Amino acid sequence: MAGMEDRMIINSLVRQALTSAQEVMGDHGLNTVLKTCGLERFIGNFPPNDLQPSIQASQYAKFNEAIEAFYGRGGKGILRRIGKASFQYGVREQSALLGVAGVALKLLPEKQRIKFILNAVADALKKTNPDVHAHLDDSNNKIAYVESTCAICTGRHSETPICHLYLGSLGEAVLWATGREYEIIETHCLAKGDEYCRFEVGEARA
Repeated sequence: MAGMEDRMIINSLVRQALTSAQEVMGDHGLNTVLKTCGLERFIGNFPPNDLQPSIQASQYAKFNEAIEAFYGRGGKGILRRIGKASFQYGVREQSALLGVAGVALKLLPEKQRIKFILNAVADALKKTNPDVHAHLDDSNNKIAYVESTCAICTGRHSETPICHLYLGSLGEAVLWATGREYEIIETHCLAKGDEYCRFEVGEARA
């Protein structure tokens, strides 16, 4: 397996992240952040929607870190909004990769819908990069999405979980599958020194 820092993120996923960030932050905000984290080559020049290697995981982590720094206290909320937009982009532009085209989810019980979409997210990531280790954990009557190769926190260190974009994306995925908002809680994070990032599906919001 490639080193965590060197693991490559493909063009289509970088394009998804940049398009979603542009939607939430606007051109000025995105361009400022790209300059801050050394990715100015993408200003007005998003990568194509293909599976070619684009940037290293460590660069993607710096992109997330730069957004949080740019917005200060509001950074976490902005990253969650980008995560939501990112999942919506995936459904709109990459439904075949996600495996959601023509799926009759309404026929399934709600818990099965949640499992289906979280498995679909994990499988889509693994299709784009064999080095990705992501899976669903439904032990102890909890449903959780687990990834031990999370690019968001590659090379970063924090006392609290920092994968805010991931929280937004998974929350939007569950909303898409069920029609209801569920609380998603990051219980473990690689940046804290844990062995994986773990996102637990909590209660549905009233």
